[in-house]
Amino acid sequence: MRSNAAPPTAVGSPSQPVFRVRGLTKVYGTGTAAVRALAGVDLELGAGELVVLLGPSGSGKTTLLNNLGGLDVPTTGELWYQDMDLTAATEDQLTRYRRDSVGFVFQFYNLIPSLTARENVAIITEIAQDPLPPETALDMVNLGARLDHFPAQLSGGEQQRVAIARAIAKRPAVLLCDEPTGALDVRTGMVVLDAIERVNRELGTLTVLITHNAILADMADRVIYFSDGRVHHLRQNERRAPVSQLSW
Repeated sequence: MRSNAAPPTAVGSPSQPVFRVRGLTKVYGTGTAAVRALAGVDLELGAGELVVLLGPSGSGKTTLLNNLGGLDVPTTGELWYQDMDLTAATEDQLTRYRRDSVGFVFQFYNLIPSLTARENVAIITEIAQDPLPPETALDMVNLGARLDHFPAQLSGGEQQRVAIARAIAKRPAVLLCDEPTGALDVRTGMVVLDAIERVNRELGTLTVLITHNAILADMADRVIYFSDGRVHHLRQNERRAPVSQLSW
């Protein structure tokens, strides 16, 4: 019988763990067509951390992110968000979890073209429990002067920052970013990363960022390297480098 009690914190794990992951696997398909996307992941993620996930395509990074965010469920293993067992959650519970606790930022912005920047963010603030005003969220990503512009009137980097503002407007405990600069040039990507770093620092949001760019490792508190569906190794940075000091 599954216990409702949360498992103990592992020795040497981050203080105030937000996620506790033990033996996590994810298999897509069956038989000879089965694909093992996660092959036994163990890790903990702490409150306020900025964590970068590095690894080649197909190494399991996005699958892990989708499991952490409640967009997908693991095949086996333990996945705890604070004291909530996500592997045992109902679909209604997962929906509330995604709505109240998690912000998502993807490579593509998914803005509604007929709505202004302010209105795209307001979609979230109208359903959140304790939201930031849209204007405040947009100001945090330095778009306070572009509130009433439509997506077609914004650059790619500005659209991505609207997407970040939309994600953080609910004051999420967790911000999950999947290749947020993948469609941007280096200069624009730096502006977007700077916005993500500011959100992490000022709101204390656990931020997990997937990238193929090893240069971004220096901006993180911790770097988790993935290979073949497993954590290959971890790196703790004694000091985070400002985005402006990364060696592009």
